[in-house]
Amino acid sequence: MNPRVLDTAQARAIARAFLPQTRLGNRRNYFYTRGKLASDPLYPGVLDALRGDLHPLLDLGCGLGLLAHTLRGDNQQQPYHGVDIDPGKLESATRASRRAGLHGVAFTAHDLAAGLPEHRGSVALLDVLHYLPAQAQRQLLAGVMAMLPAGGRLVIRTPLADRSARDRTTRLTDLLAHLVGWMGPQPRHYPRAAELREQLHGAGLSTGLAPLYGNTPFNNWLIVAQRR
Repeated sequence: MNPRVLDTAQARAIARAFLPQTRLGNRRNYFYTRGKLASDPLYPGVLDALRGDLHPLLDLGCGLGLLAHTLRGDNQQQPYHGVDIDPGKLESATRASRRAGLHGVAFTAHDLAAGLPEHRGSVALLDVLHYLPAQAQRQLLAGVMAMLPAGGRLVIRTPLADRSARDRTTRLTDLLAHLVGWMGPQPRHYPRAAELREQLHGAGLSTGLAPLYGNTPFNNWLIVAQRR
């Protein structure tokens, strides 16, 4: 997988939508967005995976909705629905999408522990799986696979358990981030590539898996599955 990231100008342009309304307002989301887009190969990888797919897209655990901004910046116009449990992030996501003039974009508060929202189309599941126990991961994947129509795509970014140096670095960093309060939930289960392939193939999906860590030290992988 190409480890490229968004260029500095693109990252800055998207981040501007997250600037506070006053000069003395909190700029945390602005600086987070600018740094995230300029350093993480996640979004170019996901854009490649979704290019040409016109199905409505459900972004589970959407956070600030950065995927919506990068999709529109890549001239991908599929309807986008982001859901998240954090009302503060959703408020920021909605405000930023309006400031950026994004069309066909909606955000909704939803707790995945209560079940999945209604959807028929493609699904993005980015940096979510490893926060769930193994059985909950399998249940979530079964639910989102049932949403896919013929040609629909499931795009996952997750760290994998493979006992590599990157695996150990990812686990340690995640633990430290949780302890200092940067990340709320603590990771519960890092899936293995074999268990993901088994479930996806068992549901009749064609599946591709490739590293998506770029120049970072983390063991992140991109899984793209498609309903034949």
